[in-house]
Formats: sequence, C-alpha cells, structure tokens
Amino acid sequence: MPTLALTTAYDLPPAAKTREDHRILNAFYGPVPPGQRRTPMRELISTVLSHRTTHRDEELAYERMLEAFGDWQGVVDAPTAELAHAIRTTRWPDTQAPRIQEILRRIKAEFGGYSLDALADWPVERGLTWLTDMPGIGLKTASLVLLFNFQKPVLPVDTHVHRVAQRVGLIGPKVSVEKAHQVLLSQLPAEATDLLNFHKHNYWLGQHICFFTKPNCPACPLKGLCNYYLEHYGPASAAELAAVAPEWTGEKLH
Repeated sequence: MPTLALTTAYDLPPAAKTREDHRILNAFYGPVPPGQRRTPMRELISTVLSHRTTHRDEELAYERMLEAFGDWQGVVDAPTAELAHAIRTTRWPDTQAPRIQEILRRIKAEFGGYSLDALADWPVERGLTWLTDMPGIGLKTASLVLLFNFQKPVLPVDTHVHRVAQRVGLIGPKVSVEKAHQVLLSQLPAEATDLLNFHKHNYWLGQHICFFTKPNCPACPLKGLCNYYLEHYGPASAAELAAVAPEWTGEKLH
C-alpha cells in the first residue's frame, strides 16, 4: 500500500480539494476493486429498505421478506399489510411495503421479469431517469445500483459522504445532497473505479471518524485539508499531521 502523504491545503479550491481527498483516502483505506457486492435486484430493494435504518435491520427485513413470500412474485402478490409486517425492522414499513410492490411491478412491466440486467446497456441518463421515476428511489439509490452493479460513471452521495464533503470544503455549505451528486461528479475522473473508491472511502470516513456529533478530528487523515478542523482546532501542526495512522486498520463494515 502506498505511503500516506499528509499535506496542509486549506486554501485549495473545492475541485482541487476533492482530488486531494480522493488521493489521501485512497492511501488511507486502500483501493476498492470494482465488482458488484450484491445482485442488482438485491442492491435496489435493500437500498430502499435501508432508508434511516441500520444495516443489520435492513438485512433482517430483506431476509424475512423473501423467507415469508419466497420470491419477487410472491412479494408482489402478498397482502401489503403482511409485507409490512415482514419488513417491520425498517423505519417506515407501512410506507415501504406498497413502494416495493410498485417497484417490482414496474420492473416486470419494463423487462418482462424481475431482473435489472438490461440496465447495463442503457445510457447513464436513461437509467437514472427510469430508476428515479419509481416511488422511493432517489438519486442516491439509483446511482448506487448503476455504479456498483454496472460500473456506470455516477457518484452516489449519502448523508455520510455529504457531511464529509461539506466539512472538508469539497462543496459549499448550502449545497444539498441532491446537488452534491453532480458537483462532486464534475470534480472527479469520469471513471467508475475512481468514483466507487471516492464514495466508499468518504462513506467509511463518515461512519468511523467524521461522525455527525463529536467527530474524531484528531484521528482524521484529512485534518490538513479540512475547513471544519481549521475552524475548531486551527491549522494542523506537523506533529498533529504525523499523529494520523498511515492506513486504516479497523473494520470497514459495508
């Protein structure tokens, strides 16, 4: 793994900061190889289930749903109240149940079955438009499916990535999550592997270090770059920069 180069760069413009963030975190966490982590259908439905829900509860809801109804056609045909009960570990099961059934109906109507594999051949904008037209599917979910499963050059921005980007200064303080997708995408190479790594690395940073409350700034590899650190601690000294571990040794979760 390459040695992590820590630099002070608080005054860099946002696009340069974004590239520096990408470089530093690529060394800190190590490159993530391309390749889907889950099937496209699982990625889509699991991400819908994950809204404001822990990963453990999302997984439990997914498993209970298919255990109860067998397959996607069984989920579509299930009484909606029974589906809501099966996914009760999610945040809003009564809302998510009819959404999932409608999403599955639209997939079958478009492709003749419960598969998203045809999206591999669709242009990016067509795929994003079609996915986000369905209930409960926003730009983040659509981008996750297209990037993770089909290596399309899109960038998912969730709350972790958005929080890190605003604190470091990659985007302005008033840039919304939706707008951040395009702003950050324009600042990075249009390569799926780079975009996957940027997403995963900043996601992990938000999970493990750049918490919503009480971020662990002293442990952050971006402290020599970050506006939030500068505001709360002042410019990082050479000793503070050197105190950061050259690479992540903890669990990266998912």
